Amino acid sequence: MDSALQPIKQDSYYAVIFTSTRTDGDNGYGLMADRMAELASRQPGYIGVDSARDTSGVGITVSYWESLEAIRNWKANEAHLIAQEKGKQDWYKQYSVKICKVEREYGSVER
Repeated sequence: MDSALQPIKQDSYYAVIFTSTRTDGDNGYGLMADRMAELASRQPGYIGVDSARDTSGVGITVSYWESLEAIRNWKANEAHLIAQEKGKQDWYKQYSVKICKVEREYGSVER
């Protein structure tokens, strides 16, 4: 589920904010990113994801989870561990991960 502009119908949940700067070239990144998005969507506790990347290679991906346990399980997923290593070696000049509890969400609707 892509959660962009879709309200999450839960009292509280967690957000994993992954901010990165890409290296030049694809080097298999696009294929792996698609694979990880599909795999994450099948993980227990997964709610959704929002992602954006600008032309300079700076990107932000926010994935939403029901619990800290669900986040830990996703981080430890074998295929995800492989992707994480590949990212450190080949795809990211730099990155950061922030885990936050979302206690409230609100917004507007399209007119």
